[in-house]
Amino acid sequence: MNPAEIFALLPDMAVFARVVDCGNFSVAARQLGSTPSTVSRQIKRLEEALATRLLERSTRKVRVTESGEQVVRYCRDIVSAASGAVDAAGLLVGRPQGKVSLSAPTAFAKTVIHPLVPEFLATYEDVDLQLLYVDHEIDPLHDDIDLVVRLTEQPPPGLAGRRIGSVRWVICASPAYLKARGTPVHPRDLAQHDCLYLGETADDNRWRFRRGSETQTVEVHGRYIANHAGARLEAAMQDFGIANLPEFTAADALARGELVQVLDDWTLAAQAYVGAVWLLYPPNRFLPPKVRVLIDYLVGKGVGA
Repeated sequence: MNPAEIFALLPDMAVFARVVDCGNFSVAARQLGSTPSTVSRQIKRLEEALATRLLERSTRKVRVTESGEQVVRYCRDIVSAASGAVDAAGLLVGRPQGKVSLSAPTAFAKTVIHPLVPEFLATYEDVDLQLLYVDHEIDPLHDDIDLVVRLTEQPPPGLAGRRIGSVRWVICASPAYLKARGTPVHPRDLAQHDCLYLGETADDNRWRFRRGSETQTVEVHGRYIANHAGARLEAAMQDFGIANLPEFTAADALARGELVQVLDDWTLAAQAYVGAVWLLYPPNRFLPPKVRVLIDYLVGKGVGA
């Protein structure tokens, strides 16, 4: 195959990579601003040029053949190289501009990210920000998102990232509740209190604590169970009981004295919204200025710290 024929296939290779990453023609076409029939013709043209079957098609999704698995790796490299060239040119321009998209877990996005948005937009007047509140995992390689906030110990394979903080959980209650019912000094004391917990699983009312080498599990009970951190926060402030909350959710109320942390010499072993907070993004060598300034801004704010 001569260079002219190879160059002619580059758009089809890029489309093939997008179809594989999306898992079906319709989603790929929508992201590419095309139609499923056009995308299908491009894949067929690529298969004919390479003389191999790349995809097994069905009405709902596609399956990548063995040949397709080999080919798509190089097609992704082509897309990545093109993205890098565009980003490198953007670095030379230097002025952050355009839309940058960021996804984060709903509670984290609302409580931590959203309050920082006005200052960011005022600082970078040519940058628009799209903040997506999602509680399922988003993959920036597949979902056309610039940045993803995820609680994870390290970036998963295929993604780059910056650690921007960590999240831990606290146990807290209102001063009025503690005055009326007393302040627990050991986790086992919680069994005698009204506690506010998630209730999503049968095990959510079993709170596990650690202090050095000592561990303690206590089964808690209460009159109000809510699987929304904001609801438990408000209930605790209204003297309903002792709540388990992500620290970022309770931070303002604790600072104002509307809540008091209890058992702060113990660590609560939570099952969700806990651990290191990372900003994840595709591992391009060059990041557009609009993305870089958002990363630097959030890192500078110590998000989740």
